Amino acid sequence: MSNPLQENVLANPVGTTLDRYIMRKQSEFPFATGELSQLLRDIALAGKIINREVNRAGLIDIAGAFGNQNIQGEQQQKLDVVANIRFIRALKNGGQACAILSEEEDDIIYTGNDQGKYVVAMDPLDGSSNIDVNVSIGTIFSIYRRVTPVGTQATREDFLQGGRKQVAAGYVLYGSSTMLVYTTGHGVAGFTYENSLGEFFLSHPEIRIPQDGATFSCNEGYWYQYPESIRAYLTTCKQRGYSGRYIGSLVADFHRNLFKGGIYLYPPTEKTPEGKLRLLYECYPLALLIEQAGGQAQSGHEAILDIEPVYFHQRCPIYVGSTDMVKEVLSLANAAHEAAC
Repeated sequence: MSNPLQENVLANPVGTTLDRYIMRKQSEFPFATGELSQLLRDIALAGKIINREVNRAGLIDIAGAFGNQNIQGEQQQKLDVVANIRFIRALKNGGQACAILSEEEDDIIYTGNDQGKYVVAMDPLDGSSNIDVNVSIGTIFSIYRRVTPVGTQATREDFLQGGRKQVAAGYVLYGSSTMLVYTTGHGVAGFTYENSLGEFFLSHPEIRIPQDGATFSCNEGYWYQYPESIRAYLTTCKQRGYSGRYIGSLVADFHRNLFKGGIYLYPPTEKTPEGKLRLLYECYPLALLIEQAGGQAQSGHEAILDIEPVYFHQRCPIYVGSTDMVKEVLSLANAAHEAAC
């Protein structure tokens, strides 16, 4: 006698694993010879390890502050240090990255793999101060094909190519479920981690952000430090009944707006006139993702991906999300600028 429940369960396929998806899509990668595929697998492996560390942080005393400041002058959390070490080890052992740039380090990290064809810029653990209160955090990464000769040591030129030169970018979100979202310049795909199998499975193919939204994400604690045009835009949002949603973890705020529509703003302030977010390993990768998903990322003066990089830990303002919302905030900013002139 047949068992309907068993037949129903077995009829549902397990899904497409990240490895299988990468293999299918390898022909889309520039210079497809397998190295970039392996590099993405190495990043996914590190993401699995960080997922484990995040889930047991309160049990093994790796939550809280580490006691040092990073190059940004920010208080390092214990998990910042752990994530930085884990990702560096994974990329060194993988052999495809010749050098790494991390938010947690002053200068280039050499992997010893001078034959590697790629460099990686990363924020190993964005929003790590939120781990103590069990709020979603994430990893952001950006990949470039090196411009210096293979076999030599990487230089700053390999990292300062500009956002349009990224061959891949993405993030890992450690939340109610762990997700890897990435692009290689051919759309955006999302993968959800299945703990019991230890695999990322394709859960969100061909992600597209809604053209418009009704959510704004910013730290309104800086209200009186924001430019007048930004305050005017936020006031308009409130008059329309839009929802204010701000988690304080960049990846989590970005992720929500990517799926539901909305705008994330980190304007210049009196304290940070050049902006707060880092260009190379926060703004660039998220800008590539949002453009590939049909949205926009602007600095207030130009597209984020068109900004010329000058130094490693460069900062910039960012307005990123649904196209109509980004256009509106920029039109108000431009009108204010013209009136001032």
